[in-house]
Amino acid sequence: MPLASVIVPVYNGAQTIHATIESVLQQTAQDFELVVVDDGSTDTTLEVVSKFDDPRLSVFSYHNAGVATSRNRGAAHASGKYISFIDADDLWTPDKLALQLEALESTPKTAVAYSWTDYIDQEGRFIEKAQRVAFSGDVYAKLLLRNFLESASNVTIHRQTFLKLGGFDLSLSGAADWDFFLRLAKHYPFVAVPHLGVLYRLLDSSMSANLAAQEKECLTVLDRAYEQASPNLQPLKQQSLGQLYRYLSFKAMHGSLHRPKGASALHYLFQSLVHSPQIAIQQPRLTSILILKILAALLLPHQSQQLIDQLRLSASRQ
Repeated sequence: MPLASVIVPVYNGAQTIHATIESVLQQTAQDFELVVVDDGSTDTTLEVVSKFDDPRLSVFSYHNAGVATSRNRGAAHASGKYISFIDADDLWTPDKLALQLEALESTPKTAVAYSWTDYIDQEGRFIEKAQRVAFSGDVYAKLLLRNFLESASNVTIHRQTFLKLGGFDLSLSGAADWDFFLRLAKHYPFVAVPHLGVLYRLLDSSMSANLAAQEKECLTVLDRAYEQASPNLQPLKQQSLGQLYRYLSFKAMHGSLHRPKGASALHYLFQSLVHSPQIAIQQPRLTSILILKILAALLLPHQSQQLIDQLRLSASRQ
């Protein structure tokens, strides 16, 4: 039995899955199996995957059912003590898996390990750092405020814990990871690995780019979580909503900028400040960058990319 099972759900990922699998096979930790779950791809995904000759790699194909179902199907095929997910357009740093497994093995009562994330674009170029946090133990309140784990590609989990909780909610897609993390955090301690582990690819065509659908799902997740949360956590809900809308505002500014994007980002930023105006004070630099991007998109759409490149260069140096 391998120590870990790495699960890659994929749908039409021919352009990126080769690099994703390479990043897994090049891990310093080598005691794992790699389970690729093809969700009814209609491109050359299976042809790309078939070029890998590694006995640890297995492929399972199904009719299209969505990413949450694919992750659960992968977990059902897994045999490792731990399971770790990576989406077919993301990358891992070489020691991501080793450091997370070490953290879990050294803290037996911990169920989940996570690392830090950087955002990259279609070509693999750095966009910006995700927020660097290192919350360990009971992280439920922190996770209610925002999904600081960023994506399912970030975590390694005890397989039995995953199965006990029933896996990802099949009624959700883009917010299924946050929902599952909240259910995990409600019952189990987490451990932080304060080290860059994930390169999360932002694609205009990806599910995460559909902001209206993501907003609806995230609101569903928050409403469900707060319905079950203890009374002492209820005052956090407005701050949770403020953080959510600030995140959506940033997401609206991804990629090429134009006036409709700027208008969408401005709407989300306004909602963020309505629910939690202190966010602008607590995170002045991030808010300032966001406002500059919005103004550039609204007032100077043709010059906005130059501004974005300058902000990206500044962020990469920090």
